[in-house]
Amino acid sequence: MVEYPSGAVNEHQAYNRLMRILLLSMLSLVPVMAQGIPGVVTADAKVELVQEGFVFTEGPVATADGGLYFSDLQTGDKTYRMDPSGKISVYRDHSNGTNGLALTRDGSLLGVEGTGKRIVKVGPGGTATTVTEGDGAIPLMAPNDLIVDSKGGIYFTDPGPRPVVAGRKAYVYYLPPRAKEARVIDYQIARPNGLTLTASGKTLIVDDTVGETVYAFDVQADGSVKNRRPFAQMHDVEAGKESGADGMAIDSEDRIYVTSTTGLQVFDRKGQYLGTIKVPRQPANVAFGGVGKRTLYITAREGLYRLQMISQGPKRLGK
Repeated sequence: MVEYPSGAVNEHQAYNRLMRILLLSMLSLVPVMAQGIPGVVTADAKVELVQEGFVFTEGPVATADGGLYFSDLQTGDKTYRMDPSGKISVYRDHSNGTNGLALTRDGSLLGVEGTGKRIVKVGPGGTATTVTEGDGAIPLMAPNDLIVDSKGGIYFTDPGPRPVVAGRKAYVYYLPPRAKEARVIDYQIARPNGLTLTASGKTLIVDDTVGETVYAFDVQADGSVKNRRPFAQMHDVEAGKESGADGMAIDSEDRIYVTSTTGLQVFDRKGQYLGTIKVPRQPANVAFGGVGKRTLYITAREGLYRLQMISQGPKRLGK
């Protein structure tokens, strides 16, 4: 055991913390080789850094012109827009903790305000108007992510704020088209977070940040859901730890991509585990974009990353 002179301990600890931060920053600049998954990504594909210097990147959604929106949480508190040329600029400042993002059929941007506790439509210049504040009876706690269906309805999750409180219910909602009040469609997942719809729109997929199970629901004609059931199990979860299952994406073959503490886990349309794509930092969300939707954009802590894929994003607007 190394001993240090009196008064030097704090200086030494501060130095070690700085060195760790610098090392992690340097490692994040080095492209990481993706583990090959047949039909998904080649073994020699590299997870490349697009830009770093953010606080906590989240909520990527691709635009029809090849651009991308994404969020920066915590003290970042901004929504960014990357244009088709790759230039990144602030689209909305002071975004009230906007997390998940989505696009409507007319190309309007929707955002989930975690601290504003509402779903908003964001116009040019960052002007936000309220779409919903919940169901009118249960105040939203800290809504997280969303997906828009083919009718213009919105599914979104509200896991509540950290820390997790034992016994506190968390919710999955559906907001019908042109409605102001959302409907609770599930309250039995411990901490619902990322969600997506299959290509047919007939199945809703929702993950659980604290648990290992990803769930599926059968979507009904009115947007309600039935038959909640396990769809997939997150892999390599340490005993006693959270899975960290977070944002997700889906490809044109209905394969599901779920961010987690170990990387980006990929499952086939039946929920069978295919493999994990490693990322320099722990990923929080993911979206297909670019030309032909063959670029996978990954938001991971202080950075925005990309990966060229064999697989292709869904043939629909946004995610």
